[in-house]
Amino acid sequence: MLQREKVAQAVSILREKQTDCWITFVRESAINGDPILDYLIGTDVTWHTAVIITASGKSCVICGEYDRKTIENTGAFDRVVGFVKGIREPFLEAMREFHPASIAVNYSRGSEICDGITHGMYLTLMDLLQELGYQDRVGSAEAIVSAVRERKTKGELDCIREAIRKTEDIFAKVSRFIAPGKTEKDIAAFMRAEVEEARLEYAWDPNHCPAVFTGPDTAGAHYAPTDRPVAAGHLLNMDFGVKHRGYCSDLQRTFYILAPGESAAPPQVLRGFETLVDAIEASRKAMKPGVRGIEIDAVARGRITAAGYAEFPHALGHQVGRFAHDGTALLGPAWEKYARKPHAPLESGMVFTIEPRLTVPGHGVATVEEMVTVTGSGAEYLSSPQKELILIR
Repeated sequence: MLQREKVAQAVSILREKQTDCWITFVRESAINGDPILDYLIGTDVTWHTAVIITASGKSCVICGEYDRKTIENTGAFDRVVGFVKGIREPFLEAMREFHPASIAVNYSRGSEICDGITHGMYLTLMDLLQELGYQDRVGSAEAIVSAVRERKTKGELDCIREAIRKTEDIFAKVSRFIAPGKTEKDIAAFMRAEVEEARLEYAWDPNHCPAVFTGPDTAGAHYAPTDRPVAAGHLLNMDFGVKHRGYCSDLQRTFYILAPGESAAPPQVLRGFETLVDAIEASRKAMKPGVRGIEIDAVARGRITAAGYAEFPHALGHQVGRFAHDGTALLGPAWEKYARKPHAPLESGMVFTIEPRLTVPGHGVATVEEMVTVTGSGAEYLSSPQKELILIR
């Protein structure tokens, strides 16, 4: 079970990070959920709940009595303590037993996936720790949470690979459906029907999963399909992903709609597409543990601008896991909105997208998004990379 695997991993990460104790403190998680809960207990909780994991290997969950049995069933924790009246006494007892010199708590300034605690819950936790004199031992759990989410186990990678395979199958089917006169909405509806028939989940909001853009002057990204019809000479790109056993894929593919008499895309379209493929492969080859995301982004950004195109207005790639946008480390530039994420070093087991884009005037946006995993010595494709423009007659 995932929870047992990840809790065991967390113990080794706590030792690596020289942190004695990690507390994830939540309540009514269906409303105010912490992104790490799926990894730890795999269920929502109702009342104040403390998930406590220590570097000694001991672990404990303190929760409302009616939540206790579901959490016990994970088999991931040494003990699960249920309370009726309140969390205070069992929490204080557990923390006295563990007596940690350092405590990591689920908050972060720079990473949304590590910032699950609400302000009110933080104040409550600090009040409890102050009773023990532990309030000055608290720090952010960002490094712990990031590592637990980012270092994919074999089981997690298997789920991601299967999500990618199913996504590629649907892309293959829709490539036979696309035709001049079909609208973005028509194409999206076809793909959604395939998702429903396969009983899959969408990797993100189905209002724009898939996102479909045909021709010039489109929104370009994160926008719902429109009534715009496919036409000869258009570049058509799609952003699409599904979930398999809770893990996501996130791929983009680009098509060219042949005009009457054309047997191949025009030179300017082929040049744009080939520039993308070159940038993706150069970036992948540069990836290895210890290299920072900002360095990988610079590789692709440099290839695109050296070819005479404007730089793409987003990061080169993000991590993928239980969310399409996951993890802290980012393949991105040093822009304010990305905080310190592009400066984080890559680690073995991370899964990233690589997704540069460029505009071919008069035809539209060309963009390809592949998925790779960082290995001990480099990075390997998880997706089957698009090396040729898909031609639609």
